[in-house]
Amino acid sequence: MIINTKLDGRYLIKSVLGEGGMAIVYLADDIFTSRRVAIKMIREEMAQDPLNIARFEREAKAAAELLHPNIVQILNVGEFEGKPYIVMEYVKSNSLRDILQRRGSFPYEEASDIMLQLTAGIYVAHQHGVIHRDLKPQNILMQPDGTAKISDFGIATFENAPQITQHDMVMGSVHYMSPEVAQGYPATVQSDIYALGITYFELLSGRVPFEDSTPVAVALHQIKTPFPSIRKLVPSVPLEMEKIIEKACAKRNEDRYKTALEMHDAIKVYLENNRRVRPKSFVEKIKSIFKRKKDK
Repeated sequence: MIINTKLDGRYLIKSVLGEGGMAIVYLADDIFTSRRVAIKMIREEMAQDPLNIARFEREAKAAAELLHPNIVQILNVGEFEGKPYIVMEYVKSNSLRDILQRRGSFPYEEASDIMLQLTAGIYVAHQHGVIHRDLKPQNILMQPDGTAKISDFGIATFENAPQITQHDMVMGSVHYMSPEVAQGYPATVQSDIYALGITYFELLSGRVPFEDSTPVAVALHQIKTPFPSIRKLVPSVPLEMEKIIEKACAKRNEDRYKTALEMHDAIKVYLENNRRVRPKSFVEKIKSIFKRKKDK
């Protein structure tokens, strides 16, 4: 354990925030700036494989220049005992997955508010030539004020860049995977837009459109099975919103939105023309979730 260790004479490790198969995320104090940061460090056993090191370094490179309020900011990089680490802004948050598990689903205006943030953030990534490739609720952090932040660019790639391995081409979460990626083709901007459409569907319905007993079976659904109607699951979803989701999740990538900004604007125009007065704002509801969690 490296608790109470000072990295690079600057970052004092305080505690573990979370663990995954590839890395451990620590809470730390930056003694130079007196701010809390999160430090993602590759696991020692994973650092033995050069491909894992390449993937980890690619995450840092992919996110380092993406300055946007809806993307977790990379602040620095370093190495400790042969293990590379990434210093990120500390986001006091729940993942969108955690919130979905508690709430089940979101009314369409609240879901759309989140999607406006995600499409804005991922558009900036795309403008820098970065394709996320693993957009899903687990990788979206929700702050108490309702701000959504896209995280985990661990399998991100750059447009027109060669893949590290053939296997790397099909990495990602199969429930959010576009048909072309499920078939082994490289991810594109439209692959991220497909994942955004799946996320929109899940926010509104509380479930993903395709489920089955194995990842391969789910991938085959992504490729072959007609996309289900969100309005059959949630009749209150407006027809125009269903059309937005269906366009984002078209089987052929050329039939999807050309850019995330185009999808963002379609959502925004609909909301501006049809926004209802609701008794409690999305931000207030998010704050209440954090308050209940704190009171437990």
